[in-house]
Amino acid sequence: MVGTLPGFLGWTQWNYREAMANIGAPAADDRLEPEVVRAGIVVVLGTIMAILDTTIVAVALDTLAKDFHVSISTISWVTTGYLLALAVVIPVTGWAIHRVGAKPLYIVSLVLFIVGSAACGMAWSATSLIAFRVLQGIGGGMLMPVGQTIMARAAGVNRMGRVMGIIGVPTLLGPILGPVIGGAIVTGTTWRWIFFVNVPIGIVALILAVRFLTDTARDSEHRFDLPGFLLLSPGLALLVYGLSEVGNRGTFLDPTVLWCTGVGLVMITGFVFRSLRAPEPLMDMRLFKNRNFSVSSICIFLTGATLYGTMFLLPLYYQIVRGQSAWMAGLMMAPQGIGAAMVMRPAGMWADRYGTRSVVPLGMLILAIGTLAYTQVSASSNYWYLASALFIRGIGLGLGMMPVFAAAYRNLAPMEIPRATTATNIVRQVGGSLGVAAFAVVLQTQISSRLHIASSQALSMNPAHLPMPVLVKLAEAFSTSFWWSFGVCVLAIFPALLLPSSPPQADTAPVGAPASQRA
Repeated sequence: MVGTLPGFLGWTQWNYREAMANIGAPAADDRLEPEVVRAGIVVVLGTIMAILDTTIVAVALDTLAKDFHVSISTISWVTTGYLLALAVVIPVTGWAIHRVGAKPLYIVSLVLFIVGSAACGMAWSATSLIAFRVLQGIGGGMLMPVGQTIMARAAGVNRMGRVMGIIGVPTLLGPILGPVIGGAIVTGTTWRWIFFVNVPIGIVALILAVRFLTDTARDSEHRFDLPGFLLLSPGLALLVYGLSEVGNRGTFLDPTVLWCTGVGLVMITGFVFRSLRAPEPLMDMRLFKNRNFSVSSICIFLTGATLYGTMFLLPLYYQIVRGQSAWMAGLMMAPQGIGAAMVMRPAGMWADRYGTRSVVPLGMLILAIGTLAYTQVSASSNYWYLASALFIRGIGLGLGMMPVFAAAYRNLAPMEIPRATTATNIVRQVGGSLGVAAFAVVLQTQISSRLHIASSQALSMNPAHLPMPVLVKLAEAFSTSFWWSFGVCVLAIFPALLLPSSPPQADTAPVGAPASQRA
């Protein structure tokens, strides 16, 4: 998705600094050596697979729910489980690179992703598919950061911009091509090929990785925060599961909902206290003493929620209410990626010149305006109108996401960059997971209350055979759900107004100062 790019950029900043510290004199010219080009090809292949799998599945959710006869809240875990796996594995990756080396870890990541993809394609139930998506997410979550580490160390300081620009292309194309490719596969063959298509690409990448990648230095000085991992991972899973069960149980007061959310919150709270005292925490909560980092993280969380949550709702609207094929639903989602890709680079330059506050609130406002159009969807809304609104949403995302991630790293000491990267990636993925779970619950509740049927029954209906009053009620269920997304966009404007108003060059705090002493 579009949201993957900031994580990519965060790792780039860490690796750029790491390259400066570990690589000697830069090459005399900007030409890339053959070994750097070969490593870039391997990393691009892995990045393509990991990024496409955050978007390619979106248009298949309706088909999956029908095939497995499950509710909207249940099938949303095909997306939520993948996002949670990404969030959990990101902090583990940094420690694993130091312990086992980048090349072996990249190979293991590819194997996990290939095995997970093949298993997803052979899934026999919604439960098995969700479990295999988690496995796939563990592999995919490690592919991108490990790949960036390999490239940062191979390219050298002076070529980092060129190299990262090349391997960043899949990140820009993923939000545009993913839904279209996924829709074409589902319409032309079967949803299983959405996952099977990764297998041959992954095998080629695996062979090339074994042959062309060079290993990095290892050390055993870094310790893995096992207690923190055992608190954060199940805590997040229980919290999101409890929220998603509201749609199936019908109330927040159900014992299962209360128990899961309560235990999840207790474990997450325990993780926070653990992080404040641990020498090498899984996620350094001390960074949040920096006001700028905290404000940026709130914006990242809310943007992740509306991005992933809305991308969950959109294809379901086109397929359930409008009766469109998966391919057409994917095509209708492309304008958002196009809009974001068009303004991402200018947005970063604008923020560098005039300050983050001059860009991000405007982006959140434009994002809210684009979402507002979907709060008025009906059973016969004009497709050009909807596509234009989605294009506007993409512009808002492009203006808001790039600068806010850059702002999160602003005024941090070099030693804090890796920890900040881990924290912002977790925040984004958790925001996306909660957004998908919450919007799925709202949609399922709205469908059940308006039509007095289970959402699984609504998913199995053929829109072409439904009377107009039923389609109107289904459209109203979606419009109410989009109001929640609109509310999140509006809410994100307020912390965005607290972001730095001056250009980065105007910062006067010493580079080595800790985050707690910086603005």
